[in-house]
Amino acid sequence: MHIMDILQNSTRAKAKNITLEVLEDILADTLTLVFKDDGCGMSEEMVRNVVNPFFTTRTTRKVGLGLPLLKQNAEMTGGSVEIRSKEGEGTLVTAVFGLTHIDRPPMGDLPGTLVLTIAAHPEIHFVFHFGRSNSDNDTDYVLDTDELYEALDGVSLQEPEVMAYIKEMVAENIR
Repeated sequence: MHIMDILQNSTRAKAKNITLEVLEDILADTLTLVFKDDGCGMSEEMVRNVVNPFFTTRTTRKVGLGLPLLKQNAEMTGGSVEIRSKEGEGTLVTAVFGLTHIDRPPMGDLPGTLVLTIAAHPEIHFVFHFGRSNSDNDTDYVLDTDELYEALDGVSLQEPEVMAYIKEMVAENIR
């Protein structure tokens, strides 16, 4: 849910380009999530306040729990959250979790989350990078929607068959 929430923040910020990196480092026992967008960005004051659950820019409710819960969950595993942003340039959120820590939330349906986000926002250029490093076998996988559009030659990413294919491709490559 953290991944979906932060990706939604990027789309609400009118980002044209969004990158998500999911990096597992077996030896360091860390799981790092890196979100980068070129949306509207935030002021320094807003960056300081976004981890406060009683601060939100939304008018439909008085609390914003996405970033505060991400920070809390990362810190519960011995990790951290860093937010860098500049108005008019975008935002970078880096969350580090203890990979094998008992309090780390499960990854959930990462392929499904990516496919739904991509299909819901075909106007946005998404790049997903998955990396796993360990002493025996490293994994490095990149999904780039520009490359998908080129390969599909006009077929929409919103087609159910295309969505199912992308989901399976991502799932297979991150196993």
